[in-house]
Amino acid sequence: MRIHADVELPFDRALVFETYRDRLADLVPYLPNIQAIRVVSREDREAQTDFVNEWVGGGDIPKVVRGVLKESMLRWTDYATWHATDFTVTWRTDVHAFPGAVASAGKNAYVPLAAGTRLEIRGELTIDAGKVPGVPRLLQRTVAETAEKIIVGSVQTNLVEIAKGVRQLLEKERGTLRQ
Repeated sequence: MRIHADVELPFDRALVFETYRDRLADLVPYLPNIQAIRVVSREDREAQTDFVNEWVGGGDIPKVVRGVLKESMLRWTDYATWHATDFTVTWRTDVHAFPGAVASAGKNAYVPLAAGTRLEIRGELTIDAGKVPGVPRLLQRTVAETAEKIIVGSVQTNLVEIAKGVRQLLEKERGTLRQ
């Protein structure tokens, strides 16, 4: 299923790109669904930077529900290659809860606008329900399609929330935070 979201930010493209690339951990206070973002590795090569980041979700999940969820269900690893020459990032995500069952990858572009930057988020998410324990063969397609719709909706919402976090961080630093 297609992941598609566009977000406009009233800041210069280079600043937005660098904030996303270099300051993800600084965004955690602005992200209600995220508990932590940890840089596992970073490799800089001329105009390209490769990252492996581990995300811990569940920031706003009630404790009662958290007790039912396995910790792996709230964690994922993203692998990203940032291309400074064309202001794009290619990415893929591994979901810890169901190894091999969820595939998610894409490419985001940071497009200059007269009054800022448009982040164009494009990707695909697919679920192989046959690799999810307990899903009967007869229901695999239905389960996969339903889960894809739910997860893509959640992912798109979270990607917009991250953009809002970037905006809040930059507005705070520039003393222009809107009330």
